[in-house]
Amino acid sequence: MAEKVVQVEQLRLSYQRVQAVRDVTFSLGEGEILAVIGQNGSGKTSTVECIEGLRKPDSGLIRVFGKDPWRQRGEVYKKMGVQLQETEYPLKIRVEEQCRLFAGFYERPADWELLLSQLGLADKRKRQVRKLSGGEKQRLSVLLALMGRPKLLILDELTTGLDPEARQGMWRSLESIQKGGAAIILVSHYLDEVERLADKILYLEKGEQCFFGTKQGFREYAKSRIPREEWEEGQSLEQIYLQLAPETKGLTTEGIL
Repeated sequence: MAEKVVQVEQLRLSYQRVQAVRDVTFSLGEGEILAVIGQNGSGKTSTVECIEGLRKPDSGLIRVFGKDPWRQRGEVYKKMGVQLQETEYPLKIRVEEQCRLFAGFYERPADWELLLSQLGLADKRKRQVRKLSGGEKQRLSVLLALMGRPKLLILDELTTGLDPEARQGMWRSLESIQKGGAAIILVSHYLDEVERLADKILYLEKGEQCFFGTKQGFREYAKSRIPREEWEEGQSLEQIYLQLAPETKGLTTEGIL
Protein backbone atom coordinates (compact mmCIF):
# COMPACT_ATOMS: atom_id res chain seq x y z
CA MET A 1 0.00 0.00 0.00
CA ALA A 2 1.31 3.45 -0.93
CA GLU A 3 2.31 5.66 1.98
CA LYS A 4 -0.25 8.25 2.99
CA VAL A 5 0.78 11.88 2.55
CA VAL A 6 -0.97 12.80 5.83
CA GLN A 7 -2.03 10.48 8.63
CA VAL A 8 -3.76 11.79 11.77
CA GLU A 9 -4.96 9.56 14.62
CA GLN A 10 -6.80 10.60 17.80
CA LEU A 11 -5.49 14.17 17.65
CA ARG A 12 -6.15 16.26 20.78
CA LEU A 13 -5.20 19.89 21.43
CA SER A 14 -6.17 22.22 24.29
CA TYR A 15 -5.67 25.91 25.05
CA GLN A 16 -5.53 26.04 28.85
CA ARG A 17 -8.93 24.63 29.90
CA VAL A 18 -10.52 24.72 26.44
CA GLN A 19 -10.33 21.59 24.31
CA ALA A 20 -9.97 22.89 20.76
CA VAL A 21 -9.59 19.51 19.05
CA ARG A 22 -10.79 16.13 20.32
CA ASP A 23 -10.00 12.74 18.80
CA VAL A 24 -9.69 13.83 15.16
CA THR A 25 -8.66 10.98 12.83
CA PHE A 26 -8.24 11.05 9.04
CA SER A 27 -5.77 10.41 6.23
CA LEU A 28 -4.92 11.93 2.84
CA GLY A 29 -3.30 10.29 -0.18
CA GLU A 30 -1.42 11.55 -3.22
CA GLY A 31 -3.52 13.63 -5.62
CA GLU A 32 -6.44 14.00 -3.20
CA ILE A 33 -8.09 17.24 -2.08
CA LEU A 34 -9.44 17.28 1.48
CA ALA A 35 -11.82 20.07 2.48
CA VAL A 36 -11.94 20.89 6.20
CA ILE A 37 -15.26 22.52 7.04
CA GLY A 38 -17.06 23.76 10.13
CA GLN A 39 -18.04 27.00 11.82
CA ASN A 40 -15.60 29.42 13.41
CA GLY A 41 -14.27 27.82 16.57
CA SER A 42 -14.83 24.28 15.32
CA GLY A 43 -11.09 23.44 15.40
CA LYS A 44 -10.28 23.68 11.69
CA THR A 45 -7.27 25.97 11.93
CA SER A 46 -5.99 24.29 15.10
CA THR A 47 -6.05 20.92 13.36
CA VAL A 48 -4.24 22.26 10.31
CA GLU A 49 -1.63 24.08 12.44
CA CYS A 50 -0.73 20.75 14.08
CA ILE A 51 -0.23 19.21 10.62
CA GLU A 52 1.95 22.17 9.67
CA GLY A 53 4.10 21.68 12.77
CA LEU A 54 3.14 25.09 14.15
CA ARG A 55 1.46 23.64 17.24
CA LYS A 56 2.37 20.64 19.37
CA PRO A 57 -0.66 18.43 20.01
CA ASP A 58 -1.43 17.22 23.53
CA SER A 59 -1.77 13.66 22.30
CA GLY A 60 -2.35 11.58 19.21
CA LEU A 61 -0.29 10.75 16.14
CA ILE A 62 0.46 12.99 13.16
CA ARG A 63 2.61 11.91 10.25
CA VAL A 64 3.30 13.94 7.12
CA PHE A 65 5.28 11.97 4.52
CA GLY A 66 5.87 9.51 7.35
CA LYS A 67 7.51 12.14 9.60
CA ASP A 68 6.46 13.99 12.75
CA PRO A 69 5.88 17.63 11.64
CA TRP A 70 6.59 19.02 15.12
CA ARG A 71 9.93 17.25 15.58
CA GLN A 72 10.98 17.07 11.92
CA ARG A 73 9.54 20.30 10.57
CA GLY A 74 12.58 21.04 8.39
CA GLU A 75 12.27 17.72 6.57
CA VAL A 76 8.51 18.03 6.16
CA TYR A 77 8.70 21.57 4.76
CA LYS A 78 10.89 20.39 1.89
CA LYS A 79 7.73 18.82 0.44
CA MET A 80 4.99 21.03 1.92
CA GLY A 81 3.71 24.46 0.92
CA VAL A 82 1.52 26.55 3.24
CA GLN A 83 -0.74 29.52 2.54
CA LEU A 84 -1.69 31.02 5.89
CA GLN A 85 -4.97 32.79 6.63
CA GLU A 86 -3.06 36.01 7.38
CA THR A 87 0.45 36.84 6.14
CA GLU A 88 2.60 39.88 6.81
CA TYR A 89 5.26 41.06 4.34
CA PRO A 90 8.03 43.69 4.61
CA LEU A 91 6.42 47.07 4.03
CA LYS A 92 8.37 48.20 0.98
CA ILE A 93 9.26 44.93 -0.71
CA ARG A 94 8.06 44.54 -4.29
CA VAL A 95 6.29 41.50 -5.67
CA GLU A 96 9.22 40.32 -7.78
CA GLU A 97 11.63 40.86 -4.88
CA GLN A 98 9.45 38.72 -2.62
CA CYS A 99 9.37 36.00 -5.28
CA ARG A 100 13.16 36.02 -5.71
CA LEU A 101 13.60 35.89 -1.94
CA PHE A 102 11.41 32.78 -1.62
CA ALA A 103 12.98 31.15 -4.68
CA GLY A 104 16.31 31.36 -2.87
CA PHE A 105 15.00 29.08 -0.11
CA TYR A 106 14.78 26.05 -2.43
CA GLU A 107 17.22 23.96 -4.45
CA ARG A 108 14.74 23.58 -7.33
CA PRO A 109 12.29 26.46 -7.06
CA ALA A 110 9.29 26.72 -9.34
CA ASP A 111 9.35 29.21 -12.22
CA TRP A 112 7.93 32.18 -10.30
CA GLU A 113 7.59 34.32 -13.44
CA LEU A 114 5.34 31.66 -14.95
CA LEU A 115 3.37 31.49 -11.70
CA LEU A 116 2.94 35.27 -11.74
CA SER A 117 1.35 34.95 -15.16
CA GLN A 118 -0.82 31.96 -14.24
CA LEU A 119 -2.13 33.71 -11.12
CA GLY A 120 -2.80 37.02 -12.86
CA LEU A 121 -0.02 38.98 -11.13
CA ALA A 122 2.40 39.55 -14.00
CA ASP A 123 1.46 43.22 -14.31
CA LYS A 124 1.94 43.69 -10.54
CA ARG A 125 5.54 42.47 -10.34
CA LYS A 126 6.98 45.97 -9.76
CA ARG A 127 4.33 46.95 -7.21
CA GLN A 128 5.04 47.05 -3.49
CA VAL A 129 3.26 44.16 -1.78
CA ARG A 130 1.58 46.52 0.72
CA LYS A 131 -0.19 48.23 -2.20
CA LEU A 132 -1.79 45.05 -3.51
CA SER A 133 -5.50 44.47 -3.03
CA GLY A 134 -6.65 41.80 -0.59
CA GLY A 135 -7.32 39.36 -3.41
CA GLU A 136 -3.94 40.03 -5.00
CA LYS A 137 -2.20 39.36 -1.69
CA GLN A 138 -4.08 36.07 -1.46
CA ARG A 139 -2.84 35.06 -4.91
CA LEU A 140 0.71 36.06 -4.00
CA SER A 141 0.60 33.94 -0.84
CA VAL A 142 -0.50 30.95 -2.93
CA LEU A 143 2.32 31.61 -5.39
CA LEU A 144 4.86 31.62 -2.57
CA ALA A 145 3.39 28.38 -1.19
CA LEU A 146 3.95 26.78 -4.60
CA MET A 147 7.55 27.95 -4.89
CA GLY A 148 9.04 24.72 -3.55
CA ARG A 149 7.03 22.45 -5.91
CA PRO A 150 5.18 20.94 -2.89
CA LYS A 151 3.74 17.45 -2.74
CA LEU A 152 1.34 18.72 -0.05
CA LEU A 153 -0.30 22.14 -0.26
CA ILE A 154 -2.24 23.55 2.72
CA LEU A 155 -4.58 26.45 2.01
CA ASP A 156 -6.49 28.28 4.76
CA GLU A 157 -9.52 30.20 3.42
CA LEU A 158 -7.95 30.41 -0.03
CA THR A 159 -10.50 32.51 -1.91
CA THR A 160 -11.59 34.96 0.79
CA GLY A 161 -11.61 38.43 -0.78
CA LEU A 162 -11.42 37.20 -4.37
CA ASP A 163 -13.96 38.25 -6.98
CA PRO A 164 -15.89 35.48 -8.81
CA GLU A 165 -13.60 35.51 -11.84
CA ALA A 166 -10.47 35.24 -9.67
CA ARG A 167 -12.06 32.42 -7.63
CA GLN A 168 -12.79 30.43 -10.78
CA GLY A 169 -9.21 30.97 -11.94
CA MET A 170 -7.85 29.81 -8.59
CA TRP A 171 -10.01 26.67 -8.72
CA ARG A 172 -8.63 25.80 -12.17
CA SER A 173 -5.09 26.29 -10.84
CA LEU A 174 -5.76 23.90 -7.95
CA GLU A 175 -7.21 21.28 -10.27
CA SER A 176 -4.05 21.51 -12.36
CA ILE A 177 -1.87 21.13 -9.25
CA GLN A 178 -3.92 18.10 -8.21
CA LYS A 179 -3.45 16.47 -11.61
CA GLY A 180 0.30 16.81 -11.04
CA GLY A 181 -0.06 14.45 -8.05
CA ALA A 182 0.00 16.95 -5.18
CA ALA A 183 -2.29 16.46 -2.18
CA ILE A 184 -4.19 19.53 -1.00
CA ILE A 185 -5.80 20.41 2.33
CA LEU A 186 -8.33 23.19 1.86
CA VAL A 187 -9.88 24.98 4.84
CA SER A 188 -12.95 26.73 3.52
CA HIS A 189 -16.25 28.35 4.45
CA TYR A 190 -17.40 28.29 0.81
CA LEU A 191 -19.35 25.12 0.17
CA ASP A 192 -19.57 25.73 -3.58
CA GLU A 193 -15.77 25.60 -3.51
CA VAL A 194 -15.88 22.33 -1.57
CA GLU A 195 -18.45 20.88 -3.96
CA ARG A 196 -16.27 21.78 -6.95
CA LEU A 197 -12.87 20.68 -5.63
CA ALA A 198 -12.98 18.21 -2.75
CA ASP A 199 -12.50 14.44 -2.94
CA LYS A 200 -12.96 14.06 0.81
CA ILE A 201 -14.56 16.17 3.56
CA LEU A 202 -13.59 16.52 7.23
CA TYR A 203 -16.49 18.12 9.13
CA LEU A 204 -15.85 19.46 12.63
CA GLU A 205 -18.24 20.84 15.26
CA LYS A 206 -16.87 22.46 18.43
CA GLY A 207 -13.58 20.59 18.16
CA GLU A 208 -15.14 17.19 17.54
CA GLN A 209 -14.97 15.21 14.33
CA CYS A 210 -18.47 14.56 13.06
CA PHE A 211 -17.66 13.19 9.62
CA PHE A 212 -14.76 12.17 7.40
CA GLY A 213 -15.31 10.70 3.95
CA THR A 214 -16.50 11.42 0.43
CA LYS A 215 -18.98 14.11 -0.63
CA GLN A 216 -21.63 11.43 -1.23
CA GLY A 217 -20.89 10.01 2.19
CA PHE A 218 -21.36 13.47 3.69
CA ARG A 219 -24.79 13.72 2.07
CA GLU A 220 -25.77 10.36 3.56
CA TYR A 221 -24.44 11.42 6.98
CA ALA A 222 -26.41 14.68 6.80
CA LYS A 223 -29.57 12.84 5.76
CA SER A 224 -29.30 10.71 8.90
CA ARG A 225 -29.11 13.84 11.10
CA ILE A 226 -31.66 16.11 9.44
CA PRO A 227 -35.37 15.47 10.20
CA ARG A 228 -37.02 13.55 7.38
CA GLU A 229 -39.61 16.27 6.77
CA GLU A 230 -36.84 18.86 6.27
CA TRP A 231 -34.68 16.79 3.92
CA GLU A 232 -34.89 17.50 0.18
CA GLU A 233 -33.12 15.45 -2.46
CA GLY A 234 -30.81 17.33 -4.81
CA GLN A 235 -29.75 19.99 -2.30
CA SER A 236 -26.37 21.64 -2.68
CA LEU A 237 -23.68 21.05 -0.05
CA GLU A 238 -24.23 24.60 1.15
CA GLN A 239 -27.93 24.00 1.76
CA ILE A 240 -27.13 20.76 3.60
CA TYR A 241 -24.43 22.42 5.70
CA LEU A 242 -26.77 25.22 6.78
CA GLN A 243 -29.23 22.64 8.05
CA LEU A 244 -26.49 20.83 9.98
CA ALA A 245 -24.55 23.75 11.49
CA PRO A 246 -25.56 24.13 15.16
CA GLU A 247 -25.78 27.93 15.21
CA THR A 248 -27.95 28.17 12.09
CA LYS A 249 -30.56 25.54 12.95
CA GLY A 250 -33.95 27.07 13.32
CA LEU A 251 -32.91 30.51 12.11
CA THR A 252 -35.47 32.38 10.02
CA THR A 253 -35.86 35.87 8.61
CA GLU A 254 -39.01 36.48 10.61
CA GLY A 255 -38.79 39.86 12.32
CA ILE A 256 -35.73 40.83 10.29
CA LEU A 257 -37.04 41.44 6.76
